[in-house]
Amino acid sequence: MAAARTGLVLDRRYELHETGAHHPEKPARITAVFSALTKAGLAEAPTMVRITARPAAHDDAELVHSADYVKLAEREIAAGARTLSTGDTSVCPATLATAYLALGGVLQTVDALFRGEIDNGFCAIRPPGHHATETRGMGFCVFNNIAAAARHAQKRHGAKRVLIVDWDVHHGNGTQDIFYDDPSVYFFSTHQWPLYPGTGRATERGKGAGIGTTLNCPFPAGARGEILDAFKTKLAPAAREFKPDLILISAGFDSREGDPLGGFKLTDDDFAELTRLMLDLARELCKGRLISVLEGGYNVDGLASAVVAHVKELQAAKKA
Repeated sequence: MAAARTGLVLDRRYELHETGAHHPEKPARITAVFSALTKAGLAEAPTMVRITARPAAHDDAELVHSADYVKLAEREIAAGARTLSTGDTSVCPATLATAYLALGGVLQTVDALFRGEIDNGFCAIRPPGHHATETRGMGFCVFNNIAAAARHAQKRHGAKRVLIVDWDVHHGNGTQDIFYDDPSVYFFSTHQWPLYPGTGRATERGKGAGIGTTLNCPFPAGARGEILDAFKTKLAPAAREFKPDLILISAGFDSREGDPLGGFKLTDDDFAELTRLMLDLARELCKGRLISVLEGGYNVDGLASAVVAHVKELQAAKKA
């Protein structure tokens, strides 16, 4: 069986989004990931397909955000704001271009996947996105990259059902909010509770037509094995029942041990195991179609190490 081709968005331009001294979501995150993937020989591996990011368009952001919010973000950043008025997202003059480049890189990866140019993909982007709601940038996020990827796959490529899996230590409230009443997108999250942003109770299961397509698994600080078990015993059967056409991962590595903003204890081996599980489900359910998108991860060395473990598994995958 032939090896899968992995698409990789890895661009030093994501370092241009400056968040200020001592901010955890800093340019050094991308620097470390770039260096680690290059040193490990993964960035230029024979089965790696490098995707050169191009900026998304205004309309792409409006796939999941209101026109009023997109205009507000554009206006405030252009006016020199240091923080979005909608929430705790630090910005600089280069933030808007960087956010559109992040969104564009993810959408291009979706395009490459559905055109058959790659079999799976990893997007090492910033700013992250899973806290951005339809009307608010918050939690270090401007645009919800993974939510836009799901909607883009549906509108451009005819995907009927998309599974979004979020293993960030923080709950992806923005992603949940955007699809809460939408039965065509299944949102699964493991996250620390209590912790920012305060959403993600197990009782939050969706509403209206979307009841039953949100599955939250909150755990206390110190969790490790419980997270792996949730993927095996809760996500796997739910995914088989849902039968997605595409799997997207909000890959937040702040759930790794030693992260300053979280208390989970996942190791690099655990991320490798989670990646293998998701690849197995993708092969079984949706012709191997899987893309992961970087979210959190604020211990720079730990982030780089976990990303290497994750990408190694993506590259080791076999074609569906």
